[in-house]
Amino acid sequence: MSAPNLGPSGYADTFARDHLPPADQWPTLEFTTDWLHYPDRLNAGAELLDAVIARHGPDRPALRTPDGEVWTYSQLLTRTNQIAHVLVDDLGLVSGNRVLLRSPNNPWTVAAWLGVLKAGGIVVTTMAALRATELAPIVQKTRPALALVDHRFVDDVHTVRDSVAPDLVVVAYGGDDEDDLTRRLEGHPGDFDAVDTAADDVALFGPTSGTTGVPKITTHFHRDVLSIDNTFGRAVLRLEPDDLVACTAPLAFTFGLGMLVVFTLRAGACALLTESATPAQLADLVAEHGVTALATAPTAYKQILASGRIEKLSGLRVAVSAGEHMAQATWERIEQEIGLKVIDGIGATEMLHIFISAAGDDIRPGATGRPVAGYRAAILDLDGHELGDGQEGRLGVIGPVGCRYLDDERQRGYVVNGWNVTGDTFVRDADGYYFYRSRTDNMIVSSGYNISGPEVEEALATHPDVVEVGVVAAPHEERGAIVCAFVVLREGVEGDAGKVTELQDHVKGRLAPYKYPRDVRFLDAMPRNTSGKLQHFKLRQMAQSEGPEGSA
Repeated sequence: MSAPNLGPSGYADTFARDHLPPADQWPTLEFTTDWLHYPDRLNAGAELLDAVIARHGPDRPALRTPDGEVWTYSQLLTRTNQIAHVLVDDLGLVSGNRVLLRSPNNPWTVAAWLGVLKAGGIVVTTMAALRATELAPIVQKTRPALALVDHRFVDDVHTVRDSVAPDLVVVAYGGDDEDDLTRRLEGHPGDFDAVDTAADDVALFGPTSGTTGVPKITTHFHRDVLSIDNTFGRAVLRLEPDDLVACTAPLAFTFGLGMLVVFTLRAGACALLTESATPAQLADLVAEHGVTALATAPTAYKQILASGRIEKLSGLRVAVSAGEHMAQATWERIEQEIGLKVIDGIGATEMLHIFISAAGDDIRPGATGRPVAGYRAAILDLDGHELGDGQEGRLGVIGPVGCRYLDDERQRGYVVNGWNVTGDTFVRDADGYYFYRSRTDNMIVSSGYNISGPEVEEALATHPDVVEVGVVAAPHEERGAIVCAFVVLREGVEGDAGKVTELQDHVKGRLAPYKYPRDVRFLDAMPRNTSGKLQHFKLRQMAQSEGPEGSA
């Protein structure tokens, strides 16, 4: 069964549409405000640059870095168009081909992202922290023809190419090689007519960690890129052209993509791109550069408070917290100390960005918020039926975007009776405010990062001294939760502090470093039921207690 109500595609390569879910597995899509009505033909890259320059002019700053580099909108447009020419003229990109990006947040990554869209490609943005073993399944599922990679992070992509994708063309950028992307731009014109894509052509694939560790690939249309700005951006965030925006999330996280690219550019504002920063360093950067809009995880705000640097955020006009629930005590302390009312919100990679939130006087401390204009939400029971106010259940959301996994049976679990079921437990009060309770799956949310427990289990299991392993979340005051690994070692091996460090380093060598178990505990045997299945719930109970000294 084909996907519903799609117009004629602008792509020659039909891979994306060929692998969308069948019509009966799609969520309900609703376009309930005037801003959510789009023409049939739409290229998000052109809308984020050409259309914005027509409104705000070419000479405003678009991108900045902490070391003083500044790109104007005109410079960003020229380099974006040159990259589009390289993709099409030199590298043979066919419309509908996928292009893998791997880089920390920097101006060239933004230009590459926009260039792919204008050239008619589909962007597959990945985090620089991912290892080859994590990149390989993403590459196998999305089948990119090209990869544009920061020269400092190209080795893992070469490993993946050599192992599972022999036809992948890898081009590095930011280095000194003759064939570096920045050198290839020379001689290419600074104008480019964006490919005539359909509003419902796929613009990007967003990899997300599943509870099994096998990546799910979310698909998002050109119109979806604009829809997140025409909902959360327009109704809640409300950036202004003079705003300077900072966000700690990588562009591979759609939270970061929205804040640093979509919302910022659509407003004619400027993004401060930081490749990495601790919460304390982030606070210093906000004060030093005059950042007016900040987005980060609640644990970062909490650590800024703990470091005594909260006054450095006093110049902010707006602040956003997402990635995990912000504790009411943290919110209230920030408001008391500097008068800043942080915007809390919940989003999902499947939904591209935030769909429940509140700002200003609409904020109710302790609540995540109410459905953003363009969305509606409900509390569902296990059968997908709606529950009433005050009843705890699964969160369901409907709006202009929704879950469409790329060729994945897990689509049936995420979409229930037309609702996008996010995996979160909430309760709604009589005024329509939604209050977070917990996650309903075994994803570990630590400092705003989603970490698959089974994926960490698999990495630990490859260590020769590990006989059995179970991974769960353990509560943590600053991070919300941390990865806690229970390990049974082979006979004769001592479970001491040295072994803890060895196992942690083992995981860091195979997975993104943020996924390593900060708490490692050794057991003689794993708790199992009569059929031999590992009882994760018992491990979770054990993780509620403090770990042995030196285990974290």
